[in-house]
Amino acid sequence: MIKPREKVPNLKINLVNDTQWSLQDQNPENFTLIIFYRGKHCPVCKKQLEQLQKRVDDFTERGVNLIAISANTEELAKETYNEWDIESIPIGYEFPIEEARKWGLFISEGISDKEPKEFTEPGLFLIDKEHKVYWESIQSMPFGRPNFKDVLNGIDYILKEGYPARGEA
Repeated sequence: MIKPREKVPNLKINLVNDTQWSLQDQNPENFTLIIFYRGKHCPVCKKQLEQLQKRVDDFTERGVNLIAISANTEELAKETYNEWDIESIPIGYEFPIEEARKWGLFISEGISDKEPKEFTEPGLFLIDKEHKVYWESIQSMPFGRPNFKDVLNGIDYILKEGYPARGEA
């Protein structure tokens, strides 16, 4: 697990638009928000990312870059992008399970033929301009994810008050 104020591992990931995204190349005004999602099989992920799509401009206005990443194959990730209403969100795929463990994500084994053999459970990471964890929320189940309105309110408070990352001790 990576504690707040610690640097995150290097992160390079292929995107569904046939480009590559690198955290180290991000230069946001304030933060980069990384959403790790379970995959195409997950209706809760679909709802979460479609809610994020409706809030893309709100994050952009606050100087926050966005990306959503799964361990899905390229084929499944491209189907996800084409079938879900998420056209403004960069979608990364084939995130290695061993890399997910470095981020402290929970890993599940598929329990039906609709699920991949292994996949990550959800995680939200707000990364600062120095590529350090500012805020993280990691779930072991598909439920109970942070609401994006609450995340945006938190970012507003952080930016207004200069509130430091917490949980580092």
